Amino acid sequence: MATPAWRELFGGGHGGRAVALAAGVTLHAINIFVAATIMPSVVADIGGLAWYAWNTTLFTVGSIVGAAGSAELLARQGVRSAYRMGTAAFAAGTLVCALAPAMPVLLAGRTLQGLGGGVLFALSYAVIRLVLPQPLWPRAIALVSGTWGVAALSGPFVGGIFAQIGHWRLAFWTVIAATAAFALLCARVLPPATAAPPGGSSGMRFPVRRLALLAGAALAISGASVVPSLAVNAAGVAVALALLAGMVRLERRATVRLLPADAFRPRSPLGAIYLTMALIISGTNCIVFVPYLLQTVHGLSPLAAGYLTVLQALGWTVGALISAGLGEGRARKAVVFGPMVTMLGLAGLAVRMPIPGDGTLLHVASIAAILPLVGLGIGIGWPHLLTRVMTVAAEGERGLASSSISTVQLVASAFATALAGVIVNLAGLTVPGGRVGAANAALWLFGCFAVSSLLAVLSAASLARRMRRLDEDRT
Repeated sequence: MATPAWRELFGGGHGGRAVALAAGVTLHAINIFVAATIMPSVVADIGGLAWYAWNTTLFTVGSIVGAAGSAELLARQGVRSAYRMGTAAFAAGTLVCALAPAMPVLLAGRTLQGLGGGVLFALSYAVIRLVLPQPLWPRAIALVSGTWGVAALSGPFVGGIFAQIGHWRLAFWTVIAATAAFALLCARVLPPATAAPPGGSSGMRFPVRRLALLAGAALAISGASVVPSLAVNAAGVAVALALLAGMVRLERRATVRLLPADAFRPRSPLGAIYLTMALIISGTNCIVFVPYLLQTVHGLSPLAAGYLTVLQALGWTVGALISAGLGEGRARKAVVFGPMVTMLGLAGLAVRMPIPGDGTLLHVASIAAILPLVGLGIGIGWPHLLTRVMTVAAEGERGLASSSISTVQLVASAFATALAGVIVNLAGLTVPGGRVGAANAALWLFGCFAVSSLLAVLSAASLARRMRRLDEDRT
């Protein structure tokens, strides 16, 4: 069956709600790009280079908690109130960041930002099935995914301009203004607070222990990464694996789940999709270090480094928009082809990024030609994986499956970012530091994550075969 045209998504009274859902992800993503662009300036001002990766890890850990609680928040409060509460937490965290006098305070603000951003991020996917008809889901998912391109253009511009003039705090104040505009949009177009989604409140208990184990696992790796010692880093990874094992045991026995029942069964269609999603998204999290590497190894300005970094997100947007209308047969091929492109991009960065340059146009262009490949591969395959999550989940778990999309993405991102911190610190980012240390860190960082993308290719190939059999069985 052919996917409906874009005009059908924006017609028939659907347009305002589709824009609001996309705007929630845009706000979350803009903040990511703003923070990534200004972090070198933040570190230069208030210190904390060894904690560089924690800026993203704590934001992502907060996002995991927010995303995991979004389903219950949606059931208890309804669409509009759930969005209001997520927006308030995000705004409060941004305010703390804008006023932070030292890195620990900034990290606390980033955690609160992540909590609110995780709610908004998860709601954007969970509400699609509630406010839009099923034929429009692929287009809506592509729109939500594609809005990363809007964030990619605006985030580094905001962050880069204020970092360039030496006022990085103003970047966070600009995000606060955008948050206020988003709140007004939601109040105007989303269903009222009294219109709760089907099923209502379930009286669920918040999964505190499981979320604490997840957060603790990510923080164990990040905490160990601050010490450039292989033994300490290995111990951090071992602790993280033990905490993850405990979380999985609790999840399998739980009556109220974070993820659908098949999530931890790689042989099931849903488990295979989640595994492929986690491997694919992991390959993009090393990009958080690109602004620092471009400024340190290649001598670029904060604004130039920020805009080179956004090429990855723009590639994601282009890939998602191009891939959105593919039929089932081509969609299966896209799921495999996408991570192959990402792998090539990361391998290219492993070769090119460590080589210092003089900032000439030819030198910058060689990096600019590689960065979009990382995101392009994600965009090509990602929308089809998300659509499959909603269709292969058991009938009674489709709501949980749609809201857990963001949980899987954020958990994978948290661990990938934490591991990236381990890799760069062991490779010399802080000791010996400087251009030499950063160049060596770039080689190991992108090389290791290229291997992660290779695993994603293998997983996607296996998944594509299962998807073909499922499609044949339905016909």
